Amino acid sequence: MPVIVDAPRIEHHREPLGIGERMPRLSWRVSSAPAGWRQSAYRVEVDHDGIRRSYDVESTDQVLVDWPAEALGSREIARVAIAVRGEDGRWSAASESTTLETGLLDPEDWIARPVGAARNENPHSDERRPSLVRTGFDVREGLVRARLYATAHGVYEAEVNGVRVGEDALSPGWTVYGARLRYYTHDVTALLSPGANAIGAWLGDGWYRGRLGWRGGFRNIYGTDQSFLGQLELMYGDGSREVVATDATWRSAPSPIIASGLYDGEDYDAREEQAGWSSAGFDDSSWDGTQERHRDPATLVAPTAPPVRATQELRPVEVLTGPSGSRILDFGQNLVGRVRIRVSGEAGDTVTLRTAEVLQDGEIYTRPLRAARSTDNYTLAGRDIEEWEPRFTFHGFRYVEVAGWPGDLDADAAAGALIARVHHTDLERTGWFESSDPALNRLHENVVWGMRGNFVDIPTDCPQRDERIGWTGDIQVFGPTAATLFDVSGMLSGWLQDVAIEQLPDGTVPWYVPVIPAVDKWTPIRPGAAWGDVATLLPWTLYERFGDVGVLRAQFDSAHRWVDLLERLAGSSRLWDTGFQLGDWLDPAAPPDDPADALTDRYLVATAYFAKSARTVALMAEVLGLEAERVHYDTLADEVAEAFAAAYVNADGTMISDAQTAYALGLRFDLITDPALRDAAARRLAQLVHEAGNRIATGFVGTPLVSDALSGDGQLNAAYDLLLERECPSWLYQVEQGATTVWERWDSLLPDGSVNPGQMTSFNHYALGAVADWMHRVIAGLAPETPGYRRIRFAPRPGGGLTTASARQITAYGEATIAWKITSGQLHVEMRVPIGADAVIDLPGTDEEIVGAGIHTRTVPLV
Repeated sequence: MPVIVDAPRIEHHREPLGIGERMPRLSWRVSSAPAGWRQSAYRVEVDHDGIRRSYDVESTDQVLVDWPAEALGSREIARVAIAVRGEDGRWSAASESTTLETGLLDPEDWIARPVGAARNENPHSDERRPSLVRTGFDVREGLVRARLYATAHGVYEAEVNGVRVGEDALSPGWTVYGARLRYYTHDVTALLSPGANAIGAWLGDGWYRGRLGWRGGFRNIYGTDQSFLGQLELMYGDGSREVVATDATWRSAPSPIIASGLYDGEDYDAREEQAGWSSAGFDDSSWDGTQERHRDPATLVAPTAPPVRATQELRPVEVLTGPSGSRILDFGQNLVGRVRIRVSGEAGDTVTLRTAEVLQDGEIYTRPLRAARSTDNYTLAGRDIEEWEPRFTFHGFRYVEVAGWPGDLDADAAAGALIARVHHTDLERTGWFESSDPALNRLHENVVWGMRGNFVDIPTDCPQRDERIGWTGDIQVFGPTAATLFDVSGMLSGWLQDVAIEQLPDGTVPWYVPVIPAVDKWTPIRPGAAWGDVATLLPWTLYERFGDVGVLRAQFDSAHRWVDLLERLAGSSRLWDTGFQLGDWLDPAAPPDDPADALTDRYLVATAYFAKSARTVALMAEVLGLEAERVHYDTLADEVAEAFAAAYVNADGTMISDAQTAYALGLRFDLITDPALRDAAARRLAQLVHEAGNRIATGFVGTPLVSDALSGDGQLNAAYDLLLERECPSWLYQVEQGATTVWERWDSLLPDGSVNPGQMTSFNHYALGAVADWMHRVIAGLAPETPGYRRIRFAPRPGGGLTTASARQITAYGEATIAWKITSGQLHVEMRVPIGADAVIDLPGTDEEIVGAGIHTRTVPLV
């Protein structure tokens, strides 16, 4: 069997066009090799500037290895292939090449300036009409390559010669714009031809100057202008380069988009369209001029992750008629995106689409949206067929009320005329789970859909109401599940850069990133446990799941500054027992109007996280070779753990806060170390679960930990009892109620079918879905034993009456799988280890064994 190497991956990019790394790291997979084969060396072949060079490295590494060649400059193209040598001394054939291309890496590369409408407008009005901008240019014979580097103050869609550029949506996304504004690189060579050409862009407010926040929100947070920044570079066969860049010579006009907002939706009047506006030969003499805006080129950065795209289309499963006579489409799935329509009617007819996640009394129920209008209006031009989809908004919805539709809107008509287009950051799916319990499978699918809907450029809390911001606590607890289900390495490492930027000089990590103005509770920014700990725990999660030392190196300063702050706040007592805390947010026992009033003492939560973060920074320092720092933070973690035990753990292993979250923290954060006390604490935790009727009694903090706290300390049956309970509150209660995503509250929908009256009632939050990672690791039994899955742990722990379970994980080394079934009192397990990795097999009642790549089967009696 020959050794076959797949084409290498460049950093964390799915498409390495316009990358920002001068010396990008390389990864590859060996897809075929003889049994027992192991890599002993690798060869990187780099074709750059017409010269092919080879670099041999004695190493078994194949994930994120250093770039061996000279640093790349702007606009440079290289083709990279990999060959590997086995322990037998034989080299494989080289892999297929991956072509990478850098973007504009130096501020002096940019001559473009943001341009927007010069017409007067009130920047504080709620009715600011978006603009179009355009220019014409000539292309000479001999064009070999054309690249458009584009971004905006606001959001944009570019067109060249009447053709949409790219498939990304809501670009350039949401970053801390003053420090980091992403630009995207597009290959537009095929859209150009010799002679006259044109380029233009649609503009919208987006996050930059659109309405953000609660209770009416704030506008113009980052600026008052709406501008496009584009630099089209034409490379010719003679080596010359011409640049068409945004400047004051561009022209602008009002867009057919009358109004657009992320919360409110989009109003579009097709009668205002100007045919051919982005094509050559269009007469723009009646258009207005443009005004140049300021942008420091040093803040322009290339993306580290894929953009937001439409990744799926859903047709309505039913057309309902409400008691009022309203026509309501049910798409059968709570999703995030927009509705595309195909319609025929008279000029001036207006179709209105109102979205909602749930129905109440037969009508769409919009109260949970709070101040988000979530409505799209399309006014027809009167053409035979008109097709439209909003450009610069997104909605969280399952149901769409349609008003003003010309003609009858029955099920057959709706199936082809109204399509829900699912939008989210176009991450690669990496993790799958299935079991013999359909409800459990539906729960897992709900977690996946919830993650998709809340990874819209940043990790948000919810996608539907007037909020949609990057809560740090939510992604801190959900990070392991996110990193199991999708390749979030590039997206979250990029978002962590914004966390570090927004971190205050004293080390305080904001409640949400990017930071926007808020109501009194969140202003001024104060340190809060579990939320601020994203600075330590999320980088470590990315390292564990993707083997990326670089994210530790990049975030170490942010991480240790957070822990240094906690050390100052706690003082010599080592107890963080002062200040504002959210504690175990949304504990089901908390009053609806005070979600922080949990059963577990909030300062117990704070001190536990202090210990966990200190220990994590010590681990980061060890990986980075920072011995003095490792010793300091290890010692600090020991001191905090000792103080925690003295303050919160009784002599018999019970805890001062006799609540599930308290025990989960003590056990999972290794704050109860004595074996006898751990056993007592685990037994008390299981007892609390059973006393509660196996119903959930944890909030955001405890929920990701409680299942592991039980199964990891001898209480596996209680963990299954908790997971499989169907009464409220529980995970499967939501499934029984017809949920297709994970809810914000355990009882967002009450048992009587009414919507929870609380002000925070989202039907699409991912935090409480963090149990999915436990389902992969413990039920199916597939987990990373060492960072990046270089060694895999197969340790299934069947229970709960399940007869089968399986998991599949796309790792940096290839696909790892496990599938087990129970027949005649025996556990049959089949496992696949990818080439380049090995695995620990840990089955119930047997000793652990280490195996290499390949397929392994085992049968053991159930204990």
